[in-house]
Amino acid sequence: MATLEFWFEFASTYSYPAAHAVEAAAKARGVEVKWRSFLLGPIFAAQGWNDSPFNIYPAKGKYMWRDLARICAAQGLPLKKPSQFPRGSMLAARIACRFADAPWAGEFVRRVYSANFADDLDIASPFVIGKVLSDMGETAAPIMQAAQAQETKDAFRAQAERAVALGIIGAPSFVVDGEVFWGGDRLTPALDWACGKRDAVSI
Repeated sequence: MATLEFWFEFASTYSYPAAHAVEAAAKARGVEVKWRSFLLGPIFAAQGWNDSPFNIYPAKGKYMWRDLARICAAQGLPLKKPSQFPRGSMLAARIACRFADAPWAGEFVRRVYSANFADDLDIASPFVIGKVLSDMGETAAPIMQAAQAQETKDAFRAQAERAVALGIIGAPSFVVDGEVFWGGDRLTPALDWACGKRDAVSI
């Protein structure tokens, strides 16, 4: 089966609707989704930014929130601007990394995004993440404990390094056989690529 890697950061605005769309869209095309969490901070720092570009450039931020509202409305997703933006998400990101192949991985990702961008909850809080897991019917304690294990931290660090090696510059990004598609609006071209439509010229 063809696969598509979905690279996401829980604080990323445009990753919210993309996370809610990618699995169903991929399934309809016979493509398997691989969940790949990472942090944008180091990537932004490499570009000389110490904050989200949507905070650094207010005009861009104002446009982004309006654009995101349109996208979410089109998908039927609720949107509430977080009272803190961006929010930390290390615990959730490590869980998503450690349990990327679990049958509940996609649901977990979507619920964390909804907690942040629909319910304005602090997704850096272990209480919030624990409730997300328990509401899914999972036993939160061992999952959260595993997320703090050194092997998980090492795996997450290696995953972040791979994001840089792939040339990922933002989230969401879709990767198919090393080909990077940046932005939620690149989902269809990424799925086309996964399904064998690869007529791009080399430059």
